[in-house]
Amino acid sequence: MAKLDAKDVIAALKEMTILELNDLVKAIETEFGVTAAAPTAAAAVVEEVAAPTGPVEVDVVLKEIGPSKVGVIKVVREITGLGLVEAKGLVDKAPNVIKEKVKPEEAAEMKKKLEEAGAVVELK
Repeated sequence: MAKLDAKDVIAALKEMTILELNDLVKAIETEFGVTAAAPTAAAAVVEEVAAPTGPVEVDVVLKEIGPSKVGVIKVVREITGLGLVEAKGLVDKAPNVIKEKVKPEEAAEMKKKLEEAGAVVELK
């Protein structure tokens, strides 16, 4: 049997119907013990590795109350849903975690509100 080069193989493939190509793929998979689906799985793995590696969840930490304790208590109540006494107790214990395991976007919004009330906030 004469050895085929790449041009001959490509020319032969161009002349085949879809059904013939499908049969060819199945025959190659059987003959060589491979699967045509493998490159798709490998591509999915590459996409997972390329995903951003930033934090998925962060904690909102009240470092300092600042000059307006009442304003900070109001914002803490809004963020946590606590009552007045509980929110005041949380603020009085600063530095303290206000909210745990929050999405970074939500945490940034909480930080902004607390800083507008005069608090010093850190995201961990």
